[in-house]
Amino acid sequence: MDKKIEYIKLLDFCKTDRQRQVVNALHEEGSQRLAGISLGISKSTVSTVVERLQTVAARRGWSPDHDMTKTVPEGFHLKGTSTLYDKEGKQVLQWSKTNIDHKRQQELMEEAIKALAEEIPKAKKTKAPEASQENLINVYTITDYHFGMLSWGEEAGEDWDTDIAEQTLLAWFSQAIKLSPDTNKAVFANIGDFLHWDGFDAVTPASKHVLDADTRFQKLVRVVIRVIRQVVSMLLHKHQELHIIMADANHDPASGVWLREFLSAFYDNEPRITVDNTADSYYCHVFGKVSLFWHHGHKKKPESIDDVFVSKFRSVFGDTKFSYAHMGHMHHDKLLETNLMTVEQHRTLAANDAYASRGGWMSGRGAKVITYHSSYGEVSRVSITPDMLKG
Repeated sequence: MDKKIEYIKLLDFCKTDRQRQVVNALHEEGSQRLAGISLGISKSTVSTVVERLQTVAARRGWSPDHDMTKTVPEGFHLKGTSTLYDKEGKQVLQWSKTNIDHKRQQELMEEAIKALAEEIPKAKKTKAPEASQENLINVYTITDYHFGMLSWGEEAGEDWDTDIAEQTLLAWFSQAIKLSPDTNKAVFANIGDFLHWDGFDAVTPASKHVLDADTRFQKLVRVVIRVIRQVVSMLLHKHQELHIIMADANHDPASGVWLREFLSAFYDNEPRITVDNTADSYYCHVFGKVSLFWHHGHKKKPESIDDVFVSKFRSVFGDTKFSYAHMGHMHHDKLLETNLMTVEQHRTLAANDAYASRGGWMSGRGAKVITYHSSYGEVSRVSITPDMLKG
């Protein structure tokens, strides 16, 4: 293939303006040396750009030096090719085997969410309740809720499906709001794995373990959005200000993205709501002398999380007197007090699934509202279990 044609084809795989400048210079000049001279950079720099683009192009199925000239669509990468040649060495047939490029699919999903968010109708402003205790903040902590999971009581001990999950969560928030103190501020902290799976295939994103799923993914998304909007409405009737966290986790990393972006866009016109839409897996909120931290627990364990929070939020840690970290992931309660902060791992409201039951990984069920004073740290907590919600 003519080198100029080969170079201009690399434009399809450029992600930056600098890469496009290099490719256009190669097309104009015809060699890496002359392209470097025209741009005022070294030949080795040009060569590095070309090699990177050729690697990306090959993953998409385009490498003419190896008789690969059929690209695969965005969101996929080439898994392999099989080529049949005749006696003269000419290509007769070629089979391309593709696989989903999960990283690129997540990038495409994020781009689509940002575009769609601009058109989402905004929630209307709501009337705030009367002022209450301004020195207190309620933190409603939910983790590993696994919306969409299917559990059969005879197999796993208790039934669980999408309808049960919706009813349980709304009942829990109804009681939690009644039993917790009246405070001006609140945090709705979902520490991750809110959805049981993360796409059209009911599998874990990383290891592809097949999961027990109750419903279709589109219906699951619809239910989750409906439930969260109901919960937010309930919280706004009790509190003047609400901060929302939808943490990154291992079961639903992509869904965490669209949840954060959707909520941020939907409540853009509601000044009483703030949504943490950071792209990191670690979250922080400050209330007076209290610093609150969250991480799902899929990247760091409770025993080694404190220095990560201090490193990531150095100024916050230095400016506050009381620090509390909250985690999920293991479905068990655990409380640690380190030299830097109190670290708490939370259990889940959800039932066990068959995988956990067969493996003997049993845990209690429940969730908490923890109340903090802006000057004194934690002052009270309300723990509510599913058994308390029956009837």
